[in-house]
Amino acid sequence: MAVHVSLHWLLLVLLILGSEFTTPGSSAEEGAHKYRHRAHTNTQHRRLHKRGTESAEDAAFWQTQADDMIDERLAYTPNTGVANNIVFFLGDGMSIPTIAAARILQGQLRGETGEENSLSFESFPHVSLIKTYNTDAQVPDSAATATALFCGVKTKTYTTGCDDGVVKDDCLSVTGSAVDSIATLAEQAGKSIGIVTTQRVTHATPSALYAHTPNRKWEYDVKLTDDAVRDGCTDIASQLIEYDKFHVILGGARGYFLNSTEPDPVNTSYTGLREDGRNLITEWQTQHEHDRASVVYTRPQLLDVDLDNTDYLFGLFSAGGNYMNYDIDNEDLSEEEKDPTLEEMTEAAIKILSRNPNGYFLMVEGGLIDYGHHDGTATIALYDTLAMDRAIVSARDLVTEDDTLFIVTADHSHVMTFGGWPTRGNPIFGIGDIGTDGLPYTTLSYANGLGYIVDRLNEDNSRQNITNIDTGSRKYLQEATFPAEFESHGGEDVALYATGPMSHLLTGSQEQSYVMHVMKYAACLGDRRTSSCLGRTSDVSTIHTTSLLTAILVLINTFVVNFV
Repeated sequence: MAVHVSLHWLLLVLLILGSEFTTPGSSAEEGAHKYRHRAHTNTQHRRLHKRGTESAEDAAFWQTQADDMIDERLAYTPNTGVANNIVFFLGDGMSIPTIAAARILQGQLRGETGEENSLSFESFPHVSLIKTYNTDAQVPDSAATATALFCGVKTKTYTTGCDDGVVKDDCLSVTGSAVDSIATLAEQAGKSIGIVTTQRVTHATPSALYAHTPNRKWEYDVKLTDDAVRDGCTDIASQLIEYDKFHVILGGARGYFLNSTEPDPVNTSYTGLREDGRNLITEWQTQHEHDRASVVYTRPQLLDVDLDNTDYLFGLFSAGGNYMNYDIDNEDLSEEEKDPTLEEMTEAAIKILSRNPNGYFLMVEGGLIDYGHHDGTATIALYDTLAMDRAIVSARDLVTEDDTLFIVTADHSHVMTFGGWPTRGNPIFGIGDIGTDGLPYTTLSYANGLGYIVDRLNEDNSRQNITNIDTGSRKYLQEATFPAEFESHGGEDVALYATGPMSHLLTGSQEQSYVMHVMKYAACLGDRRTSSCLGRTSDVSTIHTTSLLTAILVLINTFVVNFV
């Protein structure tokens, strides 16, 4: 009896102490947040260390791991406050097999078996499966999926920033079908907005934030048809400049913004690609001549920007209509030749945007995961996935997660498969098994694409023996079952990971268009910008105290069971 009384007094004291050190706005609150992040990180490292020990994975190991996760879940309280900021990471083509293979690669690069590893965003508390079909397609394209994610409507393949009323290539159909994006709603609410991508800044994904077009390929004026020009359509690059709301734009394709008579400012073997006489970069500079604005073309220029004294940043890091370097290629270049990494661009963007007390919306795209898959080179796709994960880690270090909705997802999948019967720790790019023909095949392969198996047959129609081939090299094409000019998208669901205010709404199986509406609700944007929404609070002290009390109750229960 005395023990139980003492425990009750202990609980009362801890309740009082808990309410004291979690007062909203206190430094202790900030410290508690950092502690939770650090404690979770350390737990993950301990699990990795144990898993790397062959004798550790007995019944007690799995029981302890499960107990830890149950305790974490019990201690978790949903954040129902208002999201001041939204950070949205999109891995273009980052299918679930891509995530699984990339996690293994990351672990193996650290000398571990790999399977036990987790990418940073896999620790987010909420996960959804997202349906990616377009209104006219079973397997989607990136323009329509980006429109679903950022504009909240499903639409037709190849169209951007419009609902299903749009007709491909028909400019007149844009009128009445154009829809606002989450970026537009954020800007209308006084927030700063930004785009970061390794793709062209006019490519399908970023363009859905600012453009309205019946053809995603109309990225610069030369691509417009005569009918499009007659009916008043404008190219996507010019729409970006005329939109003129972004504080940060970082990505590729300088040529789409320069006139064809002008040499590229970095690589003079290139010229601009526009034929309408416009220099859109100069136009942007004119728009911001009275602002603290910078234009950059190279990594050294970006790293040299005084971010504390810059309000607008426009960076185009590749000449012509090119996208930026693949991450695996960037590593082998000199410091002068390297493009800025996704991590470096993300850090620059957040440091500029986060100075706005009204908050910000930032979209970051790992845009070349998709191109790696289209090229049939899983190595490129996985290394670009790891590059995005590094950017996510850096971004989380720079944001306050109590008021930042943080989302990581893909727009669509690919037809890379992950199979065979490889043993634990087998190199992810290695041999997965032996076929009935007695020849090996790799763990990763494609259903279609450039690595078509028949193209590699020997004179006797036998398959190529890949035993002595470096199947993990940057140029190796994984075997594909059917021939194709380039590997295609996949039609299955993609995963979405979320943390922060209202992230608990992003669970279950959902339509892709649902995601934008959750962002609107979380940040009280557009028609959700009501007094009741803006008055919604999630008392940080309540969250912290509840988590603390749950942990205390678990400890008390353990004490009673074992010692009383």
